[in-house]
Amino acid sequence: MDAIISLMEWRTRRYAKRWAVILIFSFVAGLVGGFGAVVFRILIKVFHWIFFSFLLPYFSIYIGRFNLGYILLPVLGGILIAPLISRAPNIRGNGVPEVIEAFIFKEGTIAWKFAVMKTLATSVAIGSGASLGREGPIGFIGASLSSIISQIFGLHRDMKRLLTACGLAAGIAGTFNAPFAGALFALEVLYMGAFSINLVPIFIASITGNAVTLAVLGSASGIKIPSPLSYTVTELPFFFLMGVFSGVLAAFFVKLLYFVGDRFESSGFSPKLRLLIGGAAVGILGMLFPEYGVLGIGYEGMRLAMFGILPIYLLVLLIFLKATATIFSIASGYSGGIFAPSLYIGTAFGAVFGMVLRFFLPWVNPSSYALAGMAAFFSGVAQAPINQILMVAELTKDYTMLPPAMLSSVAGFLSARVLLKGSSVYTLKLERRGIKIKTGKPLILETISVGDIMTREPVFVYSSDPLFRVEKLISETGHDCFPVVDEKMGVVGIVGVRDLISCPDKSMSVEKLLQRPYAVAYPTETAQQALEKLITFNQNLLPVVESPKRNKLIGVVTKRDIYRAYYKGLEKMYIE
Repeated sequence: MDAIISLMEWRTRRYAKRWAVILIFSFVAGLVGGFGAVVFRILIKVFHWIFFSFLLPYFSIYIGRFNLGYILLPVLGGILIAPLISRAPNIRGNGVPEVIEAFIFKEGTIAWKFAVMKTLATSVAIGSGASLGREGPIGFIGASLSSIISQIFGLHRDMKRLLTACGLAAGIAGTFNAPFAGALFALEVLYMGAFSINLVPIFIASITGNAVTLAVLGSASGIKIPSPLSYTVTELPFFFLMGVFSGVLAAFFVKLLYFVGDRFESSGFSPKLRLLIGGAAVGILGMLFPEYGVLGIGYEGMRLAMFGILPIYLLVLLIFLKATATIFSIASGYSGGIFAPSLYIGTAFGAVFGMVLRFFLPWVNPSSYALAGMAAFFSGVAQAPINQILMVAELTKDYTMLPPAMLSSVAGFLSARVLLKGSSVYTLKLERRGIKIKTGKPLILETISVGDIMTREPVFVYSSDPLFRVEKLISETGHDCFPVVDEKMGVVGIVGVRDLISCPDKSMSVEKLLQRPYAVAYPTETAQQALEKLITFNQNLLPVVESPKRNKLIGVVTKRDIYRAYYKGLEKMYIE
C-alpha cells in the first residue's frame, strides 16, 4: 500500500514539474514574441520614415496632382531586398506557411538566420510601400524566436512544436490587442482545430505577448472601429448573404494571387527583375491614391471605409487597387503578410454592400457591414473563422456585433472552402511544394512519414513463384497479401487471398494473376497519403519503393501500421 501511495506521489510531482516547465516556457515564448513584434514594428516605422519622409522629397516629380516619386519607393525597396531574396527564396511572402511547415514536418525548428533575413526583408518591403501586412510576419517572428529558445534549451520535439505555436499566438495577439484571437489563430492554422489541453500554454503566451506590446508601444492594433455599431434581427440574412459573396471574392483573390505568382515564376526573369516589375506596378497603383492606404499596410484606408467617409465608387476602386497591389507585391517576391490587406479588402467590400443595402433599407448602418465584411473575407482567405469572430469581439470590446460577425464569417469560410477545395492562402503555398495539407481537421497522419512506420524487412514473392508458395506463406505468416517483385527486386504487383480464391490452379505462376491496378508508397510520403492510396485502390498493404524513379522494394506499410501511428501521433499533439 505504501508503495502504491509513493508511486502516486511520484507521478503527481512529475506531472506538476512538467506543467511548471510548460507554463514557464510558454510565458517566455510570449515575452520573446511580444518583444519581437515591438522591434519589428519599430523597424517598419524607421524604414517608412526613411522612404517617405527622407527620400520621397528628393524623388518627387509632379505631373498634375500625381507624384511620380511614389513609383520609385517600392522599386528601391525591391532593389535593397533582392540579395536577401536571391539567397533565401523562402523568405518571400507572409511567413505563416513556413511556420506551418516547421510545426508539422520539422518538429517546430526554424533557423535563426532565416528569421533574421525574413525580419529585415519584410521591414524594408513594408516600409518602402509594398502592399503587405505586418501581422503574418510578426507571427512568424514570434514563432521563430520561440523556436530558437526551444533549440537553445534542447527541449523535446513536442515542446518545440508547442512553443512555436505559442510564439505565433503571441505575435498575432500583440498586433491586434486581441489575445483570444491570437491564440485561436495559432490553433486554427497550426493544429487545424482547438486542442483543449494545448489552450493553456498558448493562451498564456498570447496574453503575455499582447501585454508586452501594450507596455512598450502603448497600443497594439492600428484598426479603428466606430462605436456604437448596431443591426436589427431582420438584417441577419443580409449579413449571411454578404458573407457568401465575401467568401467567393476571397477564393477568387487567392486563386488570382497564385496565378500571377506562377506567371512570375515561369517568366524566366531573375528575382531582382521580378521585384522591380512588382515594385513599379505597386508604385503606379499607390501613386493614384496615396492617402487611402493602397501603399503599405493600409490601416488609414480601412478607417475611412469603416467610418463611412468614402463614397461607393471610390470604395469599389480601392478594392481593385488594393487587391492588385497586394497580388503584385506578393507574387513578385516581396516579403510581407496577407493579413492586413485582406482585412482592408473585406472592410471596403462590406462597406459597399452596406451602402447599397441602405438604398433599400434606410436604417442600415454600413459600418456594421464593413466590420462583418472584414471578418468574412479573411475567414475565407485564411480558413480561420473562429479567429475572426473573436477578433471582432476584442476589437469592438462589445458582444453586440457577434451574431452578424459569426454569420458572415462562417458563410465566408464555407463558400471559400468549397471553391478552394479545403485549402487556404497559407496551405496552398505548401501544397505547391508537394506538401498535402487541408484545413479544418487535426493534422496527425500528415506529420508522420511512411519511412517512419513501414516494415523494413517485408515478406515478398517473386513473379515467377507458383501460387502454392503464396498459399504456404499465408499459412506460415498469417498475412493476407504480399508484394510481388521481379529478379531485381522491382515491384510489379500485389498478390493475396483474393487472387488464390479466384484461381484453382495453384501451380500457375504469380505473374499471370497480376492484372489489377495497384499503388505503391514512397518513404518520403506521409501516412495520410498512404492511407488515401490504400482506400482508393482497396488494398490492405502498400509496397514501399525507393522513389518514383527507382521501383526497388524497401518495405511495406499496412492499414494496421497507419492506425497505430495515428494513435501515437495523437498523443504527441497533446502536452500532458
